[in-house]
Amino acid sequence: MSFLKGSKSLMSRKNFICVFFVLITTNVLSQTEQTVVDEIIVVSNRVPVPLEKITTSVTLLSEEEIKSYGNLSLKDVLRQTPAIGTTSNGGIGATSSIRIRGEEGFRTLVLFDELRLSDPSAPQVNTPIEHVLSNGITKVEILRGPQGLSYGADAGGIVSLSSRPEQEGFNVGLDRQFGSFGTEQGSVALTADNEKLDFSLFASELNVDGYNARTSDSVLADDDGYENETVHMRLGANLTDNLRLQAVHRNVDGRTEYDGCFSGTTVHDCDSLYDLSASRMSLEYDSAAYSHTLAYSESKTDRNDFALGALSFGSQGELNRFEYVGSAKNLQGFDIVFGIDLEEEINGALERDNKGYYIEYISDFSSNLFLTAGARRDENDDFGNHTSFRASGAYLLNWDNSRIKFKASYGSGLRAPSLYEIDYNSGPWSYPPASNTNLSEEVSRGFEYGFEYLRNNNLRVELTAFDQEVEDAIFFDLAGFSGYLQDKGTSKSQGIEMDGSYSLSDTISFTTNYTFNDTERPNGLQRIRRPKNLFNFGLNYQSSSEKLRLNAFYRGSRDSVDEQFGSVIDLVNFEVLDITGSYQLSSNVEIFARIENVLNEKYQEIIGYISPERASYLGVRLNF
Repeated sequence: MSFLKGSKSLMSRKNFICVFFVLITTNVLSQTEQTVVDEIIVVSNRVPVPLEKITTSVTLLSEEEIKSYGNLSLKDVLRQTPAIGTTSNGGIGATSSIRIRGEEGFRTLVLFDELRLSDPSAPQVNTPIEHVLSNGITKVEILRGPQGLSYGADAGGIVSLSSRPEQEGFNVGLDRQFGSFGTEQGSVALTADNEKLDFSLFASELNVDGYNARTSDSVLADDDGYENETVHMRLGANLTDNLRLQAVHRNVDGRTEYDGCFSGTTVHDCDSLYDLSASRMSLEYDSAAYSHTLAYSESKTDRNDFALGALSFGSQGELNRFEYVGSAKNLQGFDIVFGIDLEEEINGALERDNKGYYIEYISDFSSNLFLTAGARRDENDDFGNHTSFRASGAYLLNWDNSRIKFKASYGSGLRAPSLYEIDYNSGPWSYPPASNTNLSEEVSRGFEYGFEYLRNNNLRVELTAFDQEVEDAIFFDLAGFSGYLQDKGTSKSQGIEMDGSYSLSDTISFTTNYTFNDTERPNGLQRIRRPKNLFNFGLNYQSSSEKLRLNAFYRGSRDSVDEQFGSVIDLVNFEVLDITGSYQLSSNVEIFARIENVLNEKYQEIIGYISPERASYLGVRLNF
């Protein structure tokens, strides 16, 4: 593999591979007799499929795992999973991006209870991940790579969140915590579930004084704070044994203080206000032979930026979407998933429609061999008709409480330039070369292959090689700030992912993942803000009484670059250690604490912005 040449990392890839195979050998010799338990996955094919039959690369996080990380922001949780890198213009609430296998955040679709969190007022209709908190999430499914055929041709990765309760009955959760940077958060969660109704309501208020995040702010050096108010509601009703109605509503109000609005001669006293109101209603019919889901959703966002108290920029967006997803499950040897989606995108006075049609074949003729093949047709008002594809396969071997799965998949997609990008290049703020650039659609392709190994539910190992390309990637001109340009040619991301977990005993377990990603722009330079090496280690302890839990998480980034005024600059390598703990005082009361950046590492993910120093937090959680 040529993409492995010349890489530098804290630990060589050879050592990583040795560690993985030592773990496999050690556990194969163990005599523990357990049954391999499988989970049901929805994110890969839009219909429930057992994990053992999934032919693509999927990462799962449970509610307990999310709590063990302890982070307030979902972004800080996601960056500790395989193949995900993040960047931020400062602390919590600052503009942030998540990149799956090195692809831009606006090619990653984020769903919460199937409600799209995309922001139509943003430049690329991306998810403002900085405004998504980790509280209230009971499950995360991450589909890595451009495999989101049924979600849209521009979905280069999927993050699916769920609030559905995992236990029956009525439950109330109260959460309160305080900490460094003047952090205060309070939240309430109500969940209910029985045979007829299931309900969840989450409300949270977060206030952070922050710190001075911009290096150029050396005179006033004021703190950059953040406020967030989030309400997320979901109601599901099983009308009959086959018919289900579900409604979801989400509202987020965020206020971010930052420097760099350049009002006159100052870079201080800048505020960004973000408001999201989004709803989705769905009706689902499910039988042994067929399933049909009709859904309608609408999302409205309002952004306003202020400089010295005066409005400097404002944008409004709206996304209206109708979806139909169907499946035929009782065919001879295979299932079929098919669907239609009609989407209206509005940005200010501009609007555009996109119609999508797709169909996917899922094999069901073997308990060991699994195949899928699908196609999607998109009809875009501005950029015509395009077809994208996905094909995947997996072969499963089972023996002696162990399972190994070999897998491979290929997917393609495209992203039309957003209304904002097109309008900016034709507006008064743009000048050559951007004003002379006629933006065209990006075309993406991705291929992966690898294997997964599971033994006795206490050892899991996954090794995946990936190769992804984007033709004519759109980017903002960081050299001259003229507007949006296109890298004519192929932008590449090639690498390997290793992910594993191992339970040493009933009380001690550890997790680890490593991603090597060799990226390249058409001009041969490394793609900015994409580390070649990312790694995470986690050590977890749970007392025999299950009252005390301690977790240590160590993450690192190597060989990343950024761009400033047209010059490529090497970013400093860094490692960050976080420690979290909790203690169950009673069946209803739990106290928890965490220390972030224990070693007080000083680092930058983006040139000109300082990442948070050491911080500590203490809280209490009540459950009834």
